[in-house]
Amino acid sequence: MVAEVVRNDFVESVHHGRVVAVDGESGRVLLSVGDPDAPVLPRSALKPLQSLAMLRAGWAPDDDAYVAIASASHSGEQPHVDVVRRLLASVGLDESALDNTVGLPLSAEAAREVIRAGGDADKLRHNCSGKHAAMLATCVVNDWPVSGYRELQHPLQQVIRAAIEDIADEPVSVMAVDGCGAPAFGLSLTAVARAFTRLVTAPTGTRERHVADAMRAHPFLVGGTDRDVTTLMQQIDGLIVKDGAEGVAAAATADGVGIALKIDDGGGRARTPVLVDVLKNFGHDMSDLMAMASPPVLGHGMAVGHVRACIHRTGDIRGK
Repeated sequence: MVAEVVRNDFVESVHHGRVVAVDGESGRVLLSVGDPDAPVLPRSALKPLQSLAMLRAGWAPDDDAYVAIASASHSGEQPHVDVVRRLLASVGLDESALDNTVGLPLSAEAAREVIRAGGDADKLRHNCSGKHAAMLATCVVNDWPVSGYRELQHPLQQVIRAAIEDIADEPVSVMAVDGCGAPAFGLSLTAVARAFTRLVTAPTGTRERHVADAMRAHPFLVGGTDRDVTTLMQQIDGLIVKDGAEGVAAAATADGVGIALKIDDGGGRARTPVLVDVLKNFGHDMSDLMAMASPPVLGHGMAVGHVRACIHRTGDIRGK
């Protein structure tokens, strides 16, 4: 058990999951709950690693905002859309080249604006459009076919897989198709945490550090208004964090602690309280983030309970 839902002091339900934290310098496991070496599909939590792969493949954007939006599951707000359009235009393309699925903005307000204006779900406002725009840009600079860039046999996806395996120091264990249509690569949580430490601890000027610094410089682009990933990066100096579908999160602190977690039932509400609890355990001041540490459970619009992390009670943590 890593989190529980409490309503009027009654434990209504529990969330089971896996958590791991590793030291970036030694690679030593600092904290472990459950089996962090079992394969998972980190989904969008791998986007920063996919961005690294594209930089290694020769994509050389002249704006760090492009790297941030490539690493994002953005909320589809107008600033996100504008950056994706500029990224595509930088290589002579527009949104018609995108081959991700359509979607309304994740931001409820942005979605309402689209609908009020008579619009509908489209590829540009889908939360993965930044990644797909960067994939297209990487194809252009390498003179690879733009059509079929999502297919696993395409040279783009081959170099992405190889780079993920390299930085994670682990072979991909399972392959699937992600919600946006691009390949989804399976790794262990330990490998994901290890990869994230390598982004933040890499020397300045490296491609690894480029990804981390771009995310730090543009936390709004990585998420959006009132998104947990954005708030965490704005509040904790040097932190990078990326969420993924089905209850996944990955992060790395400025001092090189890599963290990865998976909520087994795929629910998102336990993800952030668990991540906040882990960060607190490693000495970060979370006093301004207590609403994220214990989000309310509502009854008739009023707080009648809360979600709280309880990994410190499971008895299967290995600490420093």
